[in-house]
Amino acid sequence: MSTEENRQAETGLRITQRRKKLGWTQETLAEKADLSPQFISYAESGKRAMRPENLLKIAAALGVSTDYLLTGEIIEKDLLLLSDKLRQLSPLQFHALERIVDECISLNGQS
Repeated sequence: MSTEENRQAETGLRITQRRKKLGWTQETLAEKADLSPQFISYAESGKRAMRPENLLKIAAALGVSTDYLLTGEIIEKDLLLLSDKLRQLSPLQFHALERIVDECISLNGQS
């Protein structure tokens, strides 16, 4: 498998993982991204390179950056998207989540 094919496969895997995390079918993602279900299937399988505008549509629908889909790296835009979600939490939910994050950071420091 060439480097390009490997990159496409990894991008497809990240699309699939994010879609499943959201509990969506390929049809749901296709509808939200204004693409065909067949296109989503090809994108997830990594069999086809995507035009930039289609990658942008998928990233927007999934609520992640194109950088994340292409490289797996979390960038500032991803943090801003998460920040928008945090603003929707009640104070009780926010503080519960804060404790979870603190615990994860603590566990990471122990490894």
